[in-house]
Amino acid sequence: MKEQKYILSNVDSFEPKHIFECGQCFRWDEDLDGSYTGVVGENVINVQKVDNKVIFTSFGADNLEELVNKYFDLERDYKKIKNTLSKVDEYLANSIEYGSGIRILNQDLWETIISFIISANNNIPRIKTIINRMSKKYGNKIVWNNKEYYTFPKVESLSQATVEDLRNLGLGFRDVRIYETTNKILNKEIDLEKLHEIEDTNQVREILLSLSGVGPKVADCILLFSTLKRFDVFPIDVWVRRVMNELYIKNEDETKVNKKEIEKLAKEKYGKLEGLAQQYLFYWKRDTA
Repeated sequence: MKEQKYILSNVDSFEPKHIFECGQCFRWDEDLDGSYTGVVGENVINVQKVDNKVIFTSFGADNLEELVNKYFDLERDYKKIKNTLSKVDEYLANSIEYGSGIRILNQDLWETIISFIISANNNIPRIKTIINRMSKKYGNKIVWNNKEYYTFPKVESLSQATVEDLRNLGLGFRDVRIYETTNKILNKEIDLEKLHEIEDTNQVREILLSLSGVGPKVADCILLFSTLKRFDVFPIDVWVRRVMNELYIKNEDETKVNKKEIEKLAKEKYGKLEGLAQQYLFYWKRDTA
């Protein structure tokens, strides 16, 4: 374990608030100075933007520069993506301007699966609390600047938890689902590494849907926000249904808007960048509601 610092100058499309508060991650918290601190793998990282520089400070096992470049998807040209999507219509252009600093993170696949099973019918503060409890009990402790942090538990570690143990973390009805999915992955009934090798997004989605607690929306979130990095998905929650209805469909009762109708519309309008379009629209709609 060692402390490291890495500074990015003149980085385009990088705003910590947009990245960490657009609903894609649950292990980052804002500090009093406006920076954000989170746990990535075996590392604690603080991210602070000062003028046109992003300062990363970490304490952990990995090379910080390599970790930052991969985790924050820094090799992807988000400026080009935003220029392309902004031409779709003024609604999307406005949402992109509002969340211009969003980047889709490359989060660990295992962690993303468990995190989004926990997210089902849940709110972000409670999701964070449950994940922190789980990490404290089954992860590894890292002490940095006199503060304790905990890594996300490995499959083998979480598999030691009984359904009752998981229920005691506050998981509610999700306890059995986490237990079953953990053991399915532990027993290699699904090989997570091999999922990265499958080109067909629908094929990967079907495999994810075989996991307990993974429905269509959770599967799409896993596909988009993990190292699987599939932009040709469009996770639909209450905010996305609302914004798509208000902007395009205009049904008087948004609860009657069909999910298939939204998916078809998103594919027609946004093409293979629909996942990114979803994030800009979601962040804009939820943050300005």
